[in-house]
Amino acid sequence: MKNYNNILVINLMHIGDLMLATPVLRTLRANFPQANITLLGDKKLGDLVVHNQWLDECLLIDKKGADNRLMAFIKFIFKIRRKKYDLVINLHRNERASALAAFSGARTIVGYSKPIFSLFFTKVMQNPSVAHHIGRGPFHMFPPFKYVPGWKHQVHAHLEVLQKTVGVEKIDDGGLEMWIDQKDINRSEEIWRESFPSGTKVVAFNIGASWLTKRWLDSSFAQCADELLAKGYGVAFFGGPMDTEIVEKCISLMKYKNSELIKIFTGKLSLGELGAMLKKCALMLTTDSGPMHVGVSQNVPVVTMFGASPVPGFYPYDAKSVLIKAPEKCHPCGMHQCPWEGDRNLACMKNIPVATVMKYVWELLAKYEDMAGNVPREYGAYECRVVDVATGE
Repeated sequence: MKNYNNILVINLMHIGDLMLATPVLRTLRANFPQANITLLGDKKLGDLVVHNQWLDECLLIDKKGADNRLMAFIKFIFKIRRKKYDLVINLHRNERASALAAFSGARTIVGYSKPIFSLFFTKVMQNPSVAHHIGRGPFHMFPPFKYVPGWKHQVHAHLEVLQKTVGVEKIDDGGLEMWIDQKDINRSEEIWRESFPSGTKVVAFNIGASWLTKRWLDSSFAQCADELLAKGYGVAFFGGPMDTEIVEKCISLMKYKNSELIKIFTGKLSLGELGAMLKKCALMLTTDSGPMHVGVSQNVPVVTMFGASPVPGFYPYDAKSVLIKAPEKCHPCGMHQCPWEGDRNLACMKNIPVATVMKYVWELLAKYEDMAGNVPREYGAYECRVVDVATGE
């Protein structure tokens, strides 16, 4: 294995994708303890990584704002070149990230890349966690199509990049990790005291998702919330500003919609505050989403429902957690919109019963609710339990 002294890791993707890259940082530190290790990420997601103890520096690009102009982007490339990295690892296969890696000036450039930029890479790898649609003419995005879902978890795919392109021999996989600034911890303490009576066991709800095909029914979430409230649990709704409307709709469907134990934090928290608040929760009930992976990083037991998402690629990276899926022939499709109509529309989510979900909610609460905020982390235990509603296991 070569020795590298100045390493840049690039991941410009979304919340969950950035969290799934954190085991790479720990493994790099274990193999290159004296190296300067930098992560390049999206500025709006900085809270997730700026305090990561395996990093020496974070570079943040405002990819939807100031740096989204050609001249600003070129200027950012020169900023990277001045850092004189000897190793660049790209973990985001899109044009922007591929270009930043390709023109970084590094001696060794490895990872995922778009074809044109791959000419500048030392070694390019396929990402086996993401879906592949095999085209059948111009309409291959609609059934019938040949679809190949991801077959390896994203964390394992990233670590394989280190093994096969950098020669890393020691894998130090500590799971998903996020360190939180003390000011965010203090703020979350204040919010929590103002929101819930002392001693309340709270279940976090994240009902939004980046794709419609990842969302469980609002009415189903509402039934789950009612069952929890009826037994004295608090219910905390999280998510970003884009989720405000669906949270309001969900609450409108609830029997106990006026309960003082319902609190809405949707669109009101920074990512640092989100992590600190989730850590206080006894359990998280969620779709496949970025906040799900933040919850995992804070060691919160998770119950999640997967529709379009490929299970092997993006399951919650924690053996405590439970993933529930329906046995639909088209699952997982990897599509943002369901092409079927009538009863088949979103059947993968409609056919996950509330009773099945609540069975595992109660099971995990019975085991972990008294350890909220202090659930022990088991090193290496990251493969979640997958439940098929047809068989129960």
